[in-house]
Amino acid sequence: MKHRNIMVVGTSSGAGKSMIVTGLCRALTKDGYKVSPFKSQNMALNSFVDIEGLEMGRAQVVQAEASKEIPRAFMNPILLKPNSDNNSQVIIEGKPISNTGAKDYFANSKLWKEVALRNYKKIEENFDIGVLEGGGSPAEINLREYDCVNMGMAELVDAPVILVGNIEIGGVFASLYGTIALLDKKDRDRIKGLIINKFRGDIEILKPGIDMLMERLKTEGLDIKFLGVVPYEKLEIEEEDTLAKKINEHTKKDGEIKISIIRTEKMSNYTDFDALNHYSDVAINYVFSKEELGDEDIIILPGSKSTISDLEKLKSNGIYEKIKELYKKGTIVVGICGGFQMLGREVLDPHHIEGDKKSTEGFGFLDMITTMEKIKCTKQSEKSILSNLSGTIIEGCEDIKVKGYEIHQGVTLGDEKNLVEGDEFIFTAKENLFATYIHGIFDNEKFTRRFLNNVRVKKRLEPLEESFSFTEFKEREYDRLAKLLRENLDIDEIKKWTEAIFLQQSIFPY
Repeated sequence: MKHRNIMVVGTSSGAGKSMIVTGLCRALTKDGYKVSPFKSQNMALNSFVDIEGLEMGRAQVVQAEASKEIPRAFMNPILLKPNSDNNSQVIIEGKPISNTGAKDYFANSKLWKEVALRNYKKIEENFDIGVLEGGGSPAEINLREYDCVNMGMAELVDAPVILVGNIEIGGVFASLYGTIALLDKKDRDRIKGLIINKFRGDIEILKPGIDMLMERLKTEGLDIKFLGVVPYEKLEIEEEDTLAKKINEHTKKDGEIKISIIRTEKMSNYTDFDALNHYSDVAINYVFSKEELGDEDIIILPGSKSTISDLEKLKSNGIYEKIKELYKKGTIVVGICGGFQMLGREVLDPHHIEGDKKSTEGFGFLDMITTMEKIKCTKQSEKSILSNLSGTIIEGCEDIKVKGYEIHQGVTLGDEKNLVEGDEFIFTAKENLFATYIHGIFDNEKFTRRFLNNVRVKKRLEPLEESFSFTEFKEREYDRLAKLLRENLDIDEIKKWTEAIFLQQSIFPY
């Protein structure tokens, strides 16, 4: 059995390497290979919980889905979740181990390389092809000795490397050439192919620049192939660091049901709302100030990496009082995870998990108190909603199964009714409110359509029969992406580097 791999790096963050990896995963999977994505180190507040209750970055979840594989934490063994500009929670193999600054983190680079290699071995033993993703830029030469995510990772697993440049931001030839020029010889020799990404316009105008670049690289003795130009295409596939893009591109002003999502400083798991964008009667707006509130039917308080500090910020900018005012007038309020915690009477942090502040007053819409505990809850959840929902905004959702995942440091207790099976208080509802710890709640189409129809009835609008399967939609988008890459890249050349002998059987008991 012989395993092969390929690594995709970008000239910068936002080059589109995550999408290229996703598309390659789907294309190679459709060709019959057993494929796994891998990113040794990820930095993101948007995370997921795998079947073992282990935390991982969502970019590798998307790539695993494209590979038709179950997302597993070994696909992303190091996850950094920023607490501030110079401090992050460090999650190793799915479990949080510390909060640390950059200097201390890099001081342990030998350990992180061991973690990365140990987890890649699982992919090496169980998959035909590993498609690796880098982080940031491989030309961060000040960090090369510590590197376990770009050329350092490629070196550890002897992977050929594809370099992706984003033409959308300008200077693509300079960024491709400059990146290669800054690498030392052994790293430079690993670069086997170049891709220009996100192109809009006439490719004939671009071709002379490509020829000049490749000729220059050839004269410098570099055996690098130009793999193609990927045109810009609007694809509804989750990307890693795209909250700003999501806010700008996916905000819909028109729709019978208007939803305001509160944009907090430590907002996390913003993909919770992706499915809502696909309902024809929903208009979403991300809200930064109290002045933007007042015209919506629903206000959503999202998940947060730091519930107390985000809640304090809402108080200082006036959004807190504005939401209280609107709730009293009948506006529907939804809280997800950190937003759920905010809706109670108080949030306590006796162990200083989030910071120096030990407590803060919540909105008081729910009779409950949340206490931040030392052990984080990370697990997948599949729950049946219980009966007796009469008079609540989710009336009619009785016995509907909702599936998602939980990531929360807090434990919430109180006198509100828990509306799902089990002893843990994770889901409740009132006339104008529902709140839950379950991320991905709106991916459940039966629940979401019923909830939206209840809002329609409240507005004296006719209910809709429209349903939306987010899973089926994502599958179509992965296929579209794979087709886009096949039509514009030399996939055969890439496959030459990744010719693998098929594994007859995986040792993992999926």
